[in-house]
Amino acid sequence: MGRYTGAACKKCRRAKEKLFLKGDKCYSAKCPVKKRAYPPGQHGKAPSRLSEYGIRLREKQKARQIYGISERQFENYFDKAARSRGVKGTNLLVLLERRLDNIVYRLGLCKSRREARQFVKHGHVMVKGKKMNVPSYQMRTGEKLVVLEHSAPRVKKLLEEGAERKPPEWLELDKSKLEAKVLRYPQRDEIDTLVEDHLIIEYYSR
Repeated sequence: MGRYTGAACKKCRRAKEKLFLKGDKCYSAKCPVKKRAYPPGQHGKAPSRLSEYGIRLREKQKARQIYGISERQFENYFDKAARSRGVKGTNLLVLLERRLDNIVYRLGLCKSRREARQFVKHGHVMVKGKKMNVPSYQMRTGEKLVVLEHSAPRVKKLLEEGAERKPPEWLELDKSKLEAKVLRYPQRDEIDTLVEDHLIIEYYSR
């Protein structure tokens, strides 16, 4: 699968809002969205007007970039969400939130989803008592995540630095043991990802 290796901040500037792809940098004065609040490229400052299709496409791309997944993966998530009972948009976001790399990020074990993806791929966590290195693994209710011992010092330091940051209510974290548990699946109002899911549904329903 192709992997984007360019500047992550360009994605935020293209979206004209913070996608929180760079951890601490997104909260500092160095954030390019604050310094250059216009799209990248030679004609970034020129006024632009998106069509109805462009608005929906941009929203889909924004969601895909926030969670750091490919076009094919995103389409697969949408197909699964469409086949499930309930609201398609909510189903889609819940599937994305249940990704192992996203849960590692939500727990505060890494500063960004990109870092969390690498953290998982390098085998720093266990799920169901076995080492898990698949970032897209779908965590289920009741499943536990454990940080391996050799990674504990770094993670504990990160948790101390971000002591005010708390995991969402659908997750439980034991900071002393570096163990976490999925208590339940998130509700739509508990997902703070800045995307309008109805526009994504309209994009795929065109």
